[in-house]
Formats: sequence, structure tokens, C-alpha cells
Amino acid sequence: MINLIKTKLHNMNRSLIFQILGLLLICFITENTKAQEINTDTDSLRKNAVRLFIDCQRCDIDYIRREIPYVNYVRDVKEAQVYVLETRESTGSGGDKYTFNFLGQKEFEGLNDTLVYASRPDDPRDHTREGRTQMLRMGLMRYVAKTPIFEEVQIRHTGRSVSEEVIDKWNYWVFELETRPRLELEESLKEMSFRNSVSAVKITPEWKIELDFDQQFTRTKYNYEDTVYTEDKNSKSLKNLIVKSIDEHWSAGAAFNISASTFQNTKLNYEIYPSIEYNIFPYSQSTQRQLRLLYGIGYTYNKYIDTTIYNKIEENLFGQKLGIAYQVQEKWGSVNISLEGSNYFYDFSKNKINLGGFINIRIVKGLSLSVFGSIGRIHDQLSLIKDEVSEADILLQLRELASEYNIDGGIGLTYTFGSIYSNIVNPRFGSGRHFYRR
Repeated sequence: MINLIKTKLHNMNRSLIFQILGLLLICFITENTKAQEINTDTDSLRKNAVRLFIDCQRCDIDYIRREIPYVNYVRDVKEAQVYVLETRESTGSGGDKYTFNFLGQKEFEGLNDTLVYASRPDDPRDHTREGRTQMLRMGLMRYVAKTPIFEEVQIRHTGRSVSEEVIDKWNYWVFELETRPRLELEESLKEMSFRNSVSAVKITPEWKIELDFDQQFTRTKYNYEDTVYTEDKNSKSLKNLIVKSIDEHWSAGAAFNISASTFQNTKLNYEIYPSIEYNIFPYSQSTQRQLRLLYGIGYTYNKYIDTTIYNKIEENLFGQKLGIAYQVQEKWGSVNISLEGSNYFYDFSKNKINLGGFINIRIVKGLSLSVFGSIGRIHDQLSLIKDEVSEADILLQLRELASEYNIDGGIGLTYTFGSIYSNIVNPRFGSGRHFYRR
């Protein structure tokens, strides 16, 4: 009898367990079905969102994705419905002006716009980041409004408005003071350096005025075979630039510089170079493209610390400078190339020419090529010391050495493939393929 009761209880418990498991399975299937329906609706809505490609430098793309989640961020410009190019220029106040060029593609072909955001020099990084993102957000509204996902977006007013006229008591002048002491200690080498600088800048649409003073001093002590050697390197410079805007293509100005440098064997150097510049493209398009030609004729006076290899202790020189700069940023990539040359009239063999630049090209889907570098030919080192330079001066780079050229550069090839969408942000354990990378 007892065994019969135990058997019935066992069967009842097993039946109850199966019933509970069945109920849990039904609940799971029901919830999973609902989730699939929600995901299907979300995926359907996501597929209809604007496909966006952002071309920017030093922008926080993860932050942008979090703040603007109602678009699809694609990695290939050819897949995008909206291409956004962000360019940056320094303002006269010391801040930055960010220009956003919105270019419609595919269904939005011809729907273009340009917006500008300006930051102040004392703005925190987070404030500037939010301002740039807000301008991007505003520019996207016209495209988002044409998609079903517009219902996910609300526009509101903060309630703050400014109607008072701003009076600048500094009359657009911006000043900057900087000091940089540095100390390095080793058993056989001790180095102490100071760098101090003062700058004053005024930039308006009509005028550009820059005044910069820079002073550097370095004292190096090193022990070699129980002997202590002390070497000093000192330099001072005052650089001045004044430019007057003439029209959308022409500018005129002059550079006036005064300097002294033990490294370059100059006790006193001053030069003045009146110049004129012509931009083939209007200056109003400078954030997207420039082709500037600059030419100047000027006078240079050099007084040397030690007699030079040309047996000079001082000399008066007249010369000319020519510069060509090309910059463009487009959907296919960007180009920044400059060619600069100069020579002295008394001897055209005393010249210098330098070519430098950076090129980034999107070749095909996912494949891009970057090339950067510079090459220079140097034939105008008039201040080189006649006497033999000591080994210590060479090792510690205390004196300028003769060189006929300088070359620097590199090349990069990048290929990316996979999903064209990249909407998800996951900051865990850093970003990218490097552990704890930030």
C-alpha cells in the first residue's frame, strides 16, 4: 500500500514538472514571437533610414552614432544617400570654424546644403563635440523628414535666444602667452630647456595680422671620460605678417621677421618680403578647394656669430620667393600639395625648393590609397660655420650641418569589406582590435 502511494506521488510530481516546463516553453515561444515581430518592425524601419557617409577629421564617430541613432552609417561613399564633408579652419579668435557640406546622392540627388559651426578658443572639448554633432543633426533633418523614420525624431526649442548686439572690447585681437620649461636627467647627460612665446592675432574678412615672438634656450651637460662639458643653444624670433584682402581672388601683404640663432650661426637676421597672392578659386570656397599662387620680393640682412664658409661675417641680400598650394576635399578623397621655391638675386645657384603634400584617394569600394611626404633641394645655407664643427656639436645637434637635400615620406593602402552598415557602438574593453584601446 505504501509503495502504491509513493508511486502515485512520484507520477504526480513528474506530471507537475512536465506541466511547469510546458508552461515555461509556451511563455518563451510567445515572448520570442513577439520579440521577432518587434525586431522585424525595427529592421524594416531601419532599412528605410537614411544611409549616411561622414567624411571628417578628428571627429568622435562613436559619439555621433549614439547621439544620432536614426540613420544608417555606411562605410562606402557609393552606398550612401547623403555624403557629409566636414572641413575645419582656424578663426581669428583662436577657435575653429567647421563647415558641413551635405551632398544628396541616389534618391536625394541635388538636395545639397552647407552649414557652419564656430567654436571659441576656451570651449571645452565636450562642448565643441556637441556643437558639431548638433549642426550635423540639424543638417540631416531635411533628409530624415523624407523617410518613414521621421516619426522617431522630435524637434524642440531650448527656450534660449540672444537678440542683443555683441560689442567686442578687444576689437578682434586675440593674445596668447605660453611657457614650457623642461628637464631631462641621466647619469651622463643632463638637459634643461625653456621655451617662451607670445602671440597677438587679429583676423577679420578685410585684414589678417599675426605677431609671434618665440624664445628657446637649451643647456646640455654631459660627462665623458671624467670631464664635464656644457653646451648652450639659444634662439629668438619675432615674426610678423600683415595681409589685406582685395577681392575674392586677390590678397596683398608682407612678412617682416627678426631672429637670432646659435644653431644657425646668426647673431642677427631680419628680412622683409612684400608679397601678393592669387587664389584661382574664390576664397569663400577655401574649406573645399584652393589653388593659391604667392610671389614676393624682399630684402635680408644677416650678421653671423662666426665667419661663414663664404668668408662672410655679415651681408645684405635681395631675393624672391614663389609658392603654389593646392588643396581639395571631395567625395573621392583629398589632396593637399605645396611647392615652394626661393633664391637670391646675386647668385641664382643659391636657392631652395621644396615639394610636399598628402593625397588620399578612394579607388574602389572599400579600397583607398594614401601617399604623403616631402622632398627638398637645399643650396642656400649661407650661414654655415667656416671652422670645423666639433664632434660634440654634431652629436648634440648644436650646429647646423651642410646638406643638399632632405626627403621624408610614406605610402598606405587600406581595404575594408563586409557589412556596409555600422550603426552599433560598443565601447567595452576599448575600441578596435587593441585591448584597452581608447
